[in-house]
Amino acid sequence: MSFGLRISQLAWGPSPGRRIIEDVSFDVAPGSVTAIVGANGAGKSTLLRCIYRMHRPQAGEVLLDGVDIWKMRPREVARRIATVLQETPSDFPFTVREVIAMGRTPHLTGLFAASSGDEAIVEETIIRLELEHLADRPFAVISGGERQRTLLARALVQEPGLLVLDEPTNHLDIRHQLEILRELHGLHTTIVTTLHDLTLAASIADQIIVMRAGRVIAAGTPAGVLTPSVIHTAFDVDASIDRQNGEMRFSFRLPERSLS
Repeated sequence: MSFGLRISQLAWGPSPGRRIIEDVSFDVAPGSVTAIVGANGAGKSTLLRCIYRMHRPQAGEVLLDGVDIWKMRPREVARRIATVLQETPSDFPFTVREVIAMGRTPHLTGLFAASSGDEAIVEETIIRLELEHLADRPFAVISGGERQRTLLARALVQEPGLLVLDEPTNHLDIRHQLEILRELHGLHTTIVTTLHDLTLAASIADQIIVMRAGRVIAAGTPAGVLTPSVIHTAFDVDASIDRQNGEMRFSFRLPERSLS
């Protein structure tokens, strides 16, 4: 199951006179992957918080399958949208299996009344993400990459139509980055993610949204959007792009400054 997403003239800030994002609009096709990129402070995480209903927009709409998410009940949103964030605490007093099972909470019919069907979904997801050997270990003692896979598993057992990821590969080594990306490639749900690494973004995304100072400055396919000109505008760096075997790889350098 996957849902289409429409962001329409979205604006949010801590006060009406201080907006972090302004007039943000784009569409996400069902089942596609959209990567949001931009420099620190561009408004990427703020935009995600509006998408998963943490921040109520001061203007504009977030439409999931044509319905404004703020007109849905919280439980309905929790069944349709799952998130994996950077700021998740690591000291949960739960096992890996218990953390993953929390993702079924929006679907439970009674307090902690998990059915055999819920348990089957949890076990299938544990196997899918190769977490069997960790399932009964405390979440607090596993590695960063293992935690990230656990939190992705928790999101997947929600069976969402939209998966929102905030820097899913941040602080991970190369192997764990590749493991997370492999899992994302195999999903059949709509994904919106922020990424710092443009090479990773180009390899996984159907659509790239480039932000600067709270606004969208470019949107489209990786090849059409991640150009030296757009990268210079968004990040204030010069970029070289190597295209081999259909892949894009980037190298960067600081722009030369005039001495005059």
